[in-house]
Amino acid sequence: MPQVEAGGHATHVTRMGQGPRRALLIHCSLGHSGGWAPLMAGLDDVVHATAYDLPGHGRSADWDGTREIQGLSTDMAADLIAAQGDGPMDLIGHSFGATVALRLAVERPDLVRSLVLIEPVFFAVALADHPEWSESHDADMAAYAEAVKAGDAERAARAFTARWGDGRPWDSLSQAQREAMVQRIHLIEAGASAIYDDVAGLLSSGALSRIAVPVLLIEGGDSPEYIAAINEGLARRIAGARRVVIAGAGHMVPMTHAAPVAAEIRAFLGGIAQP
Repeated sequence: MPQVEAGGHATHVTRMGQGPRRALLIHCSLGHSGGWAPLMAGLDDVVHATAYDLPGHGRSADWDGTREIQGLSTDMAADLIAAQGDGPMDLIGHSFGATVALRLAVERPDLVRSLVLIEPVFFAVALADHPEWSESHDADMAAYAEAVKAGDAERAARAFTARWGDGRPWDSLSQAQREAMVQRIHLIEAGASAIYDDVAGLLSSGALSRIAVPVLLIEGGDSPEYIAAINEGLARRIAGARRVVIAGAGHMVPMTHAAPVAAEIRAFLGGIAQP
């Protein structure tokens, strides 16, 4: 698949689907654009999608640390939509990718027709609404934080995926999968200022209340409690946003429960007229 220049960054792009609607897919941290294949199997006749690899992921160029990574990812998304020149797109984002989609809807509303935010990890929302959770969150992430401080990338990746992976034990993953996560685990810290400190001001500025496009919030019923709090907080701030819970699913719900997620997205998009 082609590599293009987007947001001033060499960006790998994957095209999926044969449907009439144009969509942009933004994957999770430690993932890549090909991870959307299970979901797109259920949306092939609905959307013609562009999926791209985030900085340092898949086959996009490495993140060099000179630009805030969520902002760079947002600029990449904006350029990919604008380059197609046919007006706004439906955005579907997962985890960190969902926070990129949310930021694009705030900063470039002209490019966004609708938002599907799957397990958005915008922790600033949950911690603003539940400040008492700060200590318990730190305890939950202590093993990861200690490994990062010690410079032990493999231990950090193991701890992070134990909390935010798809439920498979670390040792059950292939060597290639483990190595890829270890190589990219530093990108989790790169995004922290955006998802914890709200560096873009999405929450602190009140910008979320100005989002006027249809919004679907999807979460797994077995995900960490922070996700439900984030989606609850987003639904309260974004007029008309609708929440859906996929029973028995965790954080990697678009991969582990692709069929029910696709069905929810299909129904959601079916109610949104195209220009």
